[in-house]
Amino acid sequence: MGDHKPSKQELLAAAGKTVPDLITRGLRLLFCGINPGLYSAATGHHFARPGNRFWPTLFNAGFTDRLLAPSEERELLNRGYGITNLVERATASASELSNEEFLSGARILEKKIHHFKPKYVAILGVGAYRIAFRHPKAVIGPQDEPLGGALVWTLPSPSGLNANYQLDDLARLFIKLREALA
Repeated sequence: MGDHKPSKQELLAAAGKTVPDLITRGLRLLFCGINPGLYSAATGHHFARPGNRFWPTLFNAGFTDRLLAPSEERELLNRGYGITNLVERATASASELSNEEFLSGARILEKKIHHFKPKYVAILGVGAYRIAFRHPKAVIGPQDEPLGGALVWTLPSPSGLNANYQLDDLARLFIKLREALA
């Protein structure tokens, strides 16, 4: 769908839809969002809402050599990075998700990791990680327990709804992950 801006009707119709995983075997890093927002589901691209800071954060943290548009997401595969979601169902806000959806999503994610074998997985939302993996005291950064053979990092959600972290804060945290990959 390129860089199409969805209408209000398209956004409402996107509730419950999914965005296909951007994944292949042997990735260096699999980014795992909480779940797609309505804008992403309407466009078919991860982290597509204009206020989402995922793409600027990747650029500012040195994961990409230029700012990619969501419609250019496939370029991440050439760099050894992919994207999936903990919960596939699109919602207006992650607060609409149930604990059961997070727990089920954790099991599905573990199966994906077993199958695709990324070296690292970065969960973009420490609160979601705490619920999904039953680690209520988890903090941002590397986790002690691997998942499906992959090393796990938790990072803040880049959603524009997450006001706790500004773009510079996100970039600093993502840089630590990029340095750990090296």
